[in-house]
Amino acid sequence: MRLVDTSIADIKIIEPEVFGDDRGFFYESWNEARFAELGLELKFVQDNHSRSAKGVLRGLHYQIQKPQGKLVRVVAGSIYDVVIDLRKSSPTFGKWEGFTLSEENRNLLWVPPGFAHGFLSLEDRTEVLYRCTDFYAPEHERSLLWNDAELGIDWPLDGEPLLSDKDAAAVAFAQAETFI
Repeated sequence: MRLVDTSIADIKIIEPEVFGDDRGFFYESWNEARFAELGLELKFVQDNHSRSAKGVLRGLHYQIQKPQGKLVRVVAGSIYDVVIDLRKSSPTFGKWEGFTLSEENRNLLWVPPGFAHGFLSLEDRTEVLYRCTDFYAPEHERSLLWNDAELGIDWPLDGEPLLSDKDAAAVAFAQAETFI
């Protein structure tokens, strides 16, 4: 397992060691001791699984109280995953970074608390699994507008994404509640 730094401090890509042959492959997607050796001492309380059609955009979500850290991976298809730093005390406050996660590259993405997170499904029947460090608390959930001009996220889109009503009604970054 290898930990890869990104341009935003605390966001990490985890490249698992994959063992493959003509039968298929095997890898550990979570091992508490191995992650701790990499400096990621994490406790998860909830696992989530979503399936999306091509063009579905989920997010950009965060919980203003009871913030969740997320360990994200794709088991079928591919996504363009985006994180935005919402920590006012951070030198990268308001910055975003995007990553392609897929069943082919098998990379995992660590998104700590204090970030908005969302993804665009790049293929039909894309399945995403993510482990969370806190429970879902809908009363504390917030959503940022996916196409906010101030953020300028460069989504790999042809046309408009498919959004939930909640995500279509998300707020602009300038009006968003943020973290200290």
